[in-house]
Amino acid sequence: MVTFIGTKELQNHLKKTRLEDAISRLAGMIKEDYLRWQSFDKSARVANHSDVGVIELMPISDGNQYSFKYVNGHPKNTQAGLLTVTAFGVLADVNTGYPRLLSELTLTTAIRTAATSALAATYMARPNSCVMALIGNGAQSEFQAVAFHAMLGIKELRVYDIDPAATDKLIHNLRMYPELRVVRASSTAEAVKGADIVTTVTADKTNAIILTPEMIEPGMHINGVGGDCPGKTELHADILSNAYVVVEYEPQSRIEGELQQMPADFKVTELWTILAGNATGRSNAEQVTVFDSVGFALEDFSAMRYLEKYVMQANSPVLDLIPEMMNPKDLFGMGMAVTSTNVASPARSNTDCAVPINA
Repeated sequence: MVTFIGTKELQNHLKKTRLEDAISRLAGMIKEDYLRWQSFDKSARVANHSDVGVIELMPISDGNQYSFKYVNGHPKNTQAGLLTVTAFGVLADVNTGYPRLLSELTLTTAIRTAATSALAATYMARPNSCVMALIGNGAQSEFQAVAFHAMLGIKELRVYDIDPAATDKLIHNLRMYPELRVVRASSTAEAVKGADIVTTVTADKTNAIILTPEMIEPGMHINGVGGDCPGKTELHADILSNAYVVVEYEPQSRIEGELQQMPADFKVTELWTILAGNATGRSNAEQVTVFDSVGFALEDFSAMRYLEKYVMQANSPVLDLIPEMMNPKDLFGMGMAVTSTNVASPARSNTDCAVPINA
């Protein structure tokens, strides 16, 4: 039997645990795993692209546990009342290959993405940052807002989306955080002006330019979340050229992140080196920093560990996914359960399989 954690189980967990506490706790677990960077067998995710979206598999293992996530990205889905991103994941034991946990990762991915963004920003943003611009007010936006409010003390949030209804939704949902002042902006430029941190989390699968160089002020930290597949970017290339750029896993980011605009020798720093103290998050208060976040399988590995540790209960649902057998060599017998009383012997003629005597 394989334990199953679905949307309902995660919702019940979040009723008992504040979202900001879940984000902070998960950020701690993500940091723990990044500090074990060398222990992981890592690879870029495997993607299948179509004209309307992408479906990806994201595998990783630390030698004891293995996880993978199935995730899609279809920006036009919302026109049909469907989510842009859906996901599920598996956590398995390496020694046996048996899956231990199958879980929803749609809601969990939003939480872990926000946790990773805020974790990186605690090292890269200027101390005492209090104003953040949030460009793109769709499904991920509230999680980013809550994460930065809880983990960095953001007090003012400037929000903008080309769809006013998305901004209406965001403002409505954030009313439960009265200490966070939410200001609706009339444009990206208005939202960004004077901000300490700028988060871009747009959905369209296109090489867009959400931020241009003249919008960037000294000392800003840019959290680029939306550019997460080939052919999809949010930042003008000149912003990267003049910034200190940090990525999760360089081989993947060069294919899918803002880095796809840059030459192959463009210098970047991997997040794990900063968390381990081998590199700095920023050199000075005037430096512009960019976290080019595309999402990496290690973060989902951490998220699955979180679900197993904090969400899974003794009475969690189980799935009859793997056969339980008396004789592991007799899969046929278990599967067919054939007896002489429920299967008739096939009729055969006197010539069936006849072997000549003098062959």
